Amino acid sequence: MRAGAMTLVIMLTFLGLMAITFFIGRVMPIDPVLAVVGERATIETYNQVRAEMGLDDPLLVQFATYVGDVLRGDLGMSITTGRPVIEDLGRVVPATFELATIGLIVGVALGLPMGVLAAYRQGSWVDQVIRVLGLVGYAVPAFWLGLVALAVFYAGLGWAAPPGRLSIFYEGLVPTMTGVMLIDAALDGQWDVFRNAAHHMVLPALILGFYSLAYISRMTRSLMLDQLGQEYLTTARVKGMSEWRVIWVHAFRPIRIPIITVIGLSYASLLEGSVLIEIVFSWPGIGNYLTNALLNADMAAVLGATLVIGTVFIVINKGSDMLYRVLDARSR
Repeated sequence: MRAGAMTLVIMLTFLGLMAITFFIGRVMPIDPVLAVVGERATIETYNQVRAEMGLDDPLLVQFATYVGDVLRGDLGMSITTGRPVIEDLGRVVPATFELATIGLIVGVALGLPMGVLAAYRQGSWVDQVIRVLGLVGYAVPAFWLGLVALAVFYAGLGWAAPPGRLSIFYEGLVPTMTGVMLIDAALDGQWDVFRNAAHHMVLPALILGFYSLAYISRMTRSLMLDQLGQEYLTTARVKGMSEWRVIWVHAFRPIRIPIITVIGLSYASLLEGSVLIEIVFSWPGIGNYLTNALLNADMAAVLGATLVIGTVFIVINKGSDMLYRVLDARSR
């Protein structure tokens, strides 16, 4: 019964997402017909294309058609690339997932211990530094930090790779198997390409990881502070347990469940927030694709990319809830 209710909630959420993307597309000040036929087309051509696109039908009929097309995997044709939007998304989404995943790994690997340390050393200079880093992560715009990082580490010091996913020399050398460049290069044994891709990924991934670190460390600190004041930790210390075991086993174990939700939300935010980073670093992901579609009034691509981003949010949030129930018997 619970599984059926969860499925119903997911279906209704997805239907609501389709409704929002569809009606936003209809109220945007962009004429999809003009984007296809051009401004010099005759009125007869304009009306013919408008009728072929179904824009003369009532709005509810258009929405029903849109839902049917989406459920069949048809997101329309992109006027920018001339290919089906679903094919374009299949090409750009793995690049975004690759970048966001590396950023999340950085954020988790640094954010969790920093949050625990800040809580354990509450009020000390260590706590103050970590809290300031968290505030900077919330306050500084991603595009500004990306531009500064490029100016310093690429243009100034020459430590970082230029914008892009690969150097021109290595493009096309690795066959696309998963769409994730690091995995494809490793599977094909192209270690020069692997190193080049990793070099290009370092700077944008670290910036995304910094924003993930800021959120995860702040939430971990808050959750740990609630646990460090519990009496059972005093009992554990009296029994002679090491401080490391008291903190990381007894204090951290109760918060690992809500931490999963925090990490899931952070991952979803990285997938969404990577749009600006992809533009700054010319990363060929969904953010760059969505921006180009907006600039070219390519509404099919805009709606398709928006729908994919929203679907990722739904999947990650519901996946976190399901994992929460699996790990915590009380929630069941």
